[in-house]
Amino acid sequence: MSSLIWKTVFTLLLFGHYTATGRETGFEMCVTSRKGIKDLSNQNLTKIPSNLPKNIEYLDVSGNKILHIDGAPFVGLSHLCLLKATFCGLKLIAPNAFDHTPGIKVLNISHNSLSVIPDLSLPQLNILDLTRNIYESCQLPITFQNLTNLFFLALGSNNAISVNIDDFDWLRNKSLKHLTLETGNKWQGYDSGSLARLKSLEEITLTVSYCEQGDIYKSILVDLNETQTARLTIVRLLSQHCNVSGDPFENFKTMRFIRNLTIVDTWIDSSVMVKLMNNVILSKLQQVAFVNITYNEDTPDGFQLPSINHTRNLQSLIFNGVHHYQYRYPIINVSLDNLSNLLYLKFSGTGMNISPCNLISDLPLLETLDVSDNLLDDTGFWWPSCSYTSVFPKLTHLSLSHNRFENLAFISAKTRQMKALQSLDLSFNSIQIHDKCRWPAHLTRLSLRHNNLGNDVFKYLSPHLEWIDLSKTGITIITREALLPFPRLTHLLLSYNSIKVLPVNIHAPKLLTLHVDENAITSISKENFGAFPKLQALKAGNNPFSCTCDSYWLVNYLNKSMLTDWPLDYVCNFPPSLTGLPLDRYVPGEVSCQMWLQATIAIPVTFVIIGILGLTFHVCDGVWYTKMLWVWIRVKRRGRKKADRLKNVSFRYHAFVSYSNKDSSWVDSQLVPSLEGVGLSLCIHERDFVPGEWIMDNIINSLEASYKTLFVLSKSFVQSEWCNYELVFAQHKEISVHQDSLVFIVLEPIPPESLPKKFLKLRNLLRKQTYLEWPKDECKRYFFWSSIKSMLQTGDRNMVLKDVAEGIADTLPLLIDEV
Repeated sequence: MSSLIWKTVFTLLLFGHYTATGRETGFEMCVTSRKGIKDLSNQNLTKIPSNLPKNIEYLDVSGNKILHIDGAPFVGLSHLCLLKATFCGLKLIAPNAFDHTPGIKVLNISHNSLSVIPDLSLPQLNILDLTRNIYESCQLPITFQNLTNLFFLALGSNNAISVNIDDFDWLRNKSLKHLTLETGNKWQGYDSGSLARLKSLEEITLTVSYCEQGDIYKSILVDLNETQTARLTIVRLLSQHCNVSGDPFENFKTMRFIRNLTIVDTWIDSSVMVKLMNNVILSKLQQVAFVNITYNEDTPDGFQLPSINHTRNLQSLIFNGVHHYQYRYPIINVSLDNLSNLLYLKFSGTGMNISPCNLISDLPLLETLDVSDNLLDDTGFWWPSCSYTSVFPKLTHLSLSHNRFENLAFISAKTRQMKALQSLDLSFNSIQIHDKCRWPAHLTRLSLRHNNLGNDVFKYLSPHLEWIDLSKTGITIITREALLPFPRLTHLLLSYNSIKVLPVNIHAPKLLTLHVDENAITSISKENFGAFPKLQALKAGNNPFSCTCDSYWLVNYLNKSMLTDWPLDYVCNFPPSLTGLPLDRYVPGEVSCQMWLQATIAIPVTFVIIGILGLTFHVCDGVWYTKMLWVWIRVKRRGRKKADRLKNVSFRYHAFVSYSNKDSSWVDSQLVPSLEGVGLSLCIHERDFVPGEWIMDNIINSLEASYKTLFVLSKSFVQSEWCNYELVFAQHKEISVHQDSLVFIVLEPIPPESLPKKFLKLRNLLRKQTYLEWPKDECKRYFFWSSIKSMLQTGDRNMVLKDVAEGIADTLPLLIDEV
């Protein structure tokens, strides 16, 4: 008989029974949106409010002073799925309390003062917890026959000291799969056959003390053998001062269906442990687990388990939380023949700081070893004093999490000795990167979560990895270069880091799962998924999402079945006005966020506006005004060059004559002879314009060289574009020199209202200024010519002309401003 003597250094550690999950059983099956959650716990309520939102799915009123529940507050709450009312001092639930909430699937009314088990008519109810009340009987009321979907029931009261044969009759032939039964500390009776009626039962949790009640305990095991129960959990089986006589576990050897046994929160002596393990080895049990136990060596040789000549079915052995009553090294002597079929071994929370040598080499079929939550370090697990020929020949999964491991290069070298290792968990350690790592090619899964490693960690990982967990490792950025060495990568977990941007150019063609929740990502775009063509699951909740157009694609188009944590963990963080708004309630504007839609609308609108402007431009003589603008620009440039020279010049002409070519006969036969005959000098464009110069330059030069401007107005004049140019330039000259320099001669009547729009200036001038009309009567023409001559003649021509020129030079820049 080969044996293994484990003499291992342990320290006293205390562990809690359960760890908080943050969400109770049934939460996921009920809650589909954050807006459906209503938490009113610990608010000193005396009753359930009646103004609850109609879309509520989850209601928690625990920790209040609600003594009575009736149906009034639940009117209209047809979506209510989970109701939690614990620690309320609840004494009564009215029979009609849940008439308006037939959809309740989870009801937790434990830890109250219910003196009887209430009547419940909830056809959809799946989970019901009635433990820690004060009812004296476990008799279920007749209404329980309507709970056709109930698969989990928890019963328990300190006042219920017995179980009667008909207590569970209304659940016979129902779908109940899991029963939790807690009894009083002094259980007085159990009717044999009570639990045997629950034929569909697959799992049972018993809080039943064996002390002084061995017969009751054995009867329960006999009944469970008549059901389909495969999993048995026993809570607080033994106490410190319990005197165990006989063998409380002997029925295990004859139970047909039970495969899993879990013992929780109990005191267990080494002598009792030997009895238990002897029966386990002889039974059909495949898994045995000890959770949060206190181990006491009451035998001088500690735990002794020699080889037993029997077929061994045990494949999984778990120690999760072991407190040692004696503060010394426990002695364990176990024949490895008894563990020859062991596939799964877990020593978690035991205080172990040195791994037994033979543990590494003498379990030939072991596939999974979990030594998490201990005090192991690099040399404590790979003890230097150990010598062995083989190292875990078939081990595929190794968990070293929650220990004190440090040297990643050392660990990688040691894993090369494990020829079948595929998965390694190094999370929650003190891992540091010292040297280059040499990983085995068969290692495909690695967890380094909760180690401070930084962005360079990718350089020290195996290119053969398919599953990498780097959650909370201090990563701030993901780059293409970082992921390029991992062509087989299918699962990448990067939760709880400080990643701000999910890049679009990284290369992960085989990636199926990506976790980037609890980072600093503000948006996820369609372009991000171009790098993950095969992505099936994305977890990205609890990021500071920006509720702007950056999130438009995520909200409207991404297949939400891909988001494993949608919609509960997706909340707006920006802008401030939307902070706290669930992302599934954010409705971004389609027009404002879709560029193609904006273009679709903007292009026709632009054409319409251009058409309207073009039509207005045409109607309002826009072409003419555009030309004028160009002319004024030319005038300004020319004026700047000649401003100084204008101060020293004199006028060459008494008047510049502006007329239409169709009126040239009158100008040649009447105007020119009459005025030049008396010594006045006129500028006539047909005669005095300089050949070869730009016509605009000729007009401006002639206006600047003339004291006044004579306009010969007729219907032909208002049809001439050049005449209008001359009128505009002359008017600005008049403004510049601050005197009356415009003289109007009207050859034929022209009503101001009949003038075109582009002659608005002429229309205003004819209304404000005096003009001369060409008289048809020859007798009146003498006075006509006299008036014109008096306007053009001056006392000292050169002096006057020079003063006017200086005025023009000073104010010439105003021309462009007026335009």
